[in-house]
Amino acid sequence: MSTTESATPAAAESANDSGMAAKNPAKRRRSLLLVAAVFILAGLIWWLLWLFVFSNRVKTDNAYVGGNQVAISAQVPGTVVAILADNTQRVLAGQVLVKLDRTDAGIRLQQARSALARAVRGITQQESAALAADAQVTVSQLALDKAQADLKRRLPLLAAKAESSETVQHLRDGVAQAQAALAAARAQAAAAHAAIAGTDVAKNPAVLEARANFRAAWVAAQRDAIYAPVSGYVAERSVQLGNSVQPGQHLMTVVPLHHLWVDANFKEGQLRHIRIGQPARVVSDLYGGDVVYHGTVVGISAGTGSVFSLLPAQNATGNWIKVVQRVSVRIALNDKDLDKHPLRVGLSTEVTVDIRDDKGPKLSPVPVHAPVAETDVYDQMAAKADSEAAQIIRANLPHAVQ
Repeated sequence: MSTTESATPAAAESANDSGMAAKNPAKRRRSLLLVAAVFILAGLIWWLLWLFVFSNRVKTDNAYVGGNQVAISAQVPGTVVAILADNTQRVLAGQVLVKLDRTDAGIRLQQARSALARAVRGITQQESAALAADAQVTVSQLALDKAQADLKRRLPLLAAKAESSETVQHLRDGVAQAQAALAAARAQAAAAHAAIAGTDVAKNPAVLEARANFRAAWVAAQRDAIYAPVSGYVAERSVQLGNSVQPGQHLMTVVPLHHLWVDANFKEGQLRHIRIGQPARVVSDLYGGDVVYHGTVVGISAGTGSVFSLLPAQNATGNWIKVVQRVSVRIALNDKDLDKHPLRVGLSTEVTVDIRDDKGPKLSPVPVHAPVAETDVYDQMAAKADSEAAQIIRANLPHAVQ
């Protein structure tokens, strides 16, 4: 009884071991198949992502916001008496930023104003002198006619010996003198008309010269007030009250934040399918992924960054290690996006360019004739100078001429 009981548990244990050995390979195969399926599925998903997503775009985080940095400098020498804008403040085109002492410029402007008035009055005087010379020609012509008539009347009397030859000779001398006086009067009239012929007072060369001098003095006086050529925000203010500034000296910078772009530095291999006109998606570190800027590729730099560096690389000398170069691609941003979410020059961004349509040009096909940036602030200044010069000319003309 005891032998049977001891053999039964051993047989049961042996049967259990053989059953587990039979189940483990099947379980292992299922686990391996599951793992293989997971890897295959992951590979398929990755292949599909590459085919429909990653292969249709290029991406870089080596991209920074760029913009115009308009340097404000003095155009005439002077001493600073007022500063009307400071860092971070917004200014409008035509707004006064800095004022200089205008004492010297005011004196020069008054001298130019007086010179223009004298030029107008001088030309008016020359016109009057020309009229007087014309009148003198008429007088001389009448005197000659009278002398000739007197001589003509006395000649028959001389033939009849009723008049002395001495008297007739005096008459002949009078005719010669009248002829010489007429010639002199005509020469004086021609000289008087030569200075004013062909133009009116306002277009006379002397008046035009005085007007140009007045215009230069007026503009120089206005440049004692330094204007903002564009609208934007002030940065890098270095000017202080009492500074004696010289033409070209940097005073501050105005940055127009309404029109910005992104310079994205792509690797050489990423440029293969980048074309002008392709859409781009820009995300700034300032706002994160919640704010997306819509941009367009507008140009590709003509060289790599190393070429335009202060000390370009000399790969033909010494040991050489290949370094993957980057080329700057300019992305124009939508102004409406910038109005909603303002950016700053120099901020870091992440740029993704959609390269599905790679049929466009790699370089700009035609030259651009439109100005990159322009301002009419100084044109308005010159127009005001011309207007004031015209008023001075009218004020110094005779009432009859006006």
